[in-house]
Amino acid sequence: MTAALAAAAGAVGFSHSALSDPTQANSAVNLAALSLDNGQLSGITTARIQARQLATRDSSRVQLADTTTKKQSAASALAKARAAKLTASQALTAKRASALALAKAKAEAAEQKARESATRCQIMLTGYHITATFGQGGNRWAHNHTGLDFAAPIGTRIGAVMKGVVIFADWAGPYGRQVQVRHEDGTVTWYNHMSKFSVSVGETVYAGDQVGAVGMTGNTTGPHLHFEVHPDGGPAVDPDPWLRNHCGLNPYTSM
Repeated sequence: MTAALAAAAGAVGFSHSALSDPTQANSAVNLAALSLDNGQLSGITTARIQARQLATRDSSRVQLADTTTKKQSAASALAKARAAKLTASQALTAKRASALALAKAKAEAAEQKARESATRCQIMLTGYHITATFGQGGNRWAHNHTGLDFAAPIGTRIGAVMKGVVIFADWAGPYGRQVQVRHEDGTVTWYNHMSKFSVSVGETVYAGDQVGAVGMTGNTTGPHLHFEVHPDGGPAVDPDPWLRNHCGLNPYTSM
C-alpha cells in the first residue's frame, strides 16, 4: 500500500493493526482509493486494487489448502497409528493363542504318557468296603480265601489296577464272569464275580481303564469284586501287601 493510500485508509477509520488482516486491508485500499480519486478510480488505482484483491484471494486459498493438507495428514497419521495398534493386538492375540495351544498339547502329552506308564497304579473301584481277606477260612469257601473281597453295589465300575494285556475274559465256574490281565512284570491280576465285561482278550488296558462292573455271578453271597494277584501267573498271593508295596495303594484307606 502506498503512503497516500495508507494515509487515506487511516483517514476513513482503519487503524494500522487492522490493515494486517487481508480482508480489512483490501477494504481499506478500496475506500482509500475512492477517497483519493473523489469517487472516480483511475486505471492505475483500479489495477492496484484488483491486484491486491487477487493476492488476498490467492493467500486465502493457500491458507485453506494448507489447513486441509494438515487435517488430511493428521487423519492419515491417526489411521496408520490405529492400524498399527490393531496389527500389534492381533499379533499378541495370535501369540497367546499359540502359546496356550502349545501348553495344552504338552499337558495332554504328559498326561497321556503318565496314563500309559507301566508302573502307574489305581485302586480298582470306589465306594466299597472289604468283607474278606486273603487266607481267611470259613464255610463260604472250599479252601482258604485266595484274594480280597471289595463289596460294592451291583454295576459299580471296576478298573484295571495297572497297565497290561487282557488274557482272559469269560465265565470261570465259581468265579463267575472273570477278567485276567497280565502286566509287564508278568504278574496276572484277576477280577471276579462281575456282572459284565468291558474288555476282550488281546486288548491293552491302562490303570483305571474299565474292565467290567461289580456283580454276583458264580459262587457268592452278595455283590462284590473278588480280586486276586498271581505273580508270573503262579499261585495267588495276598493282594494287600502287593497293592501297598508294588503300587503304593492301601486298600483300607482308598475306600
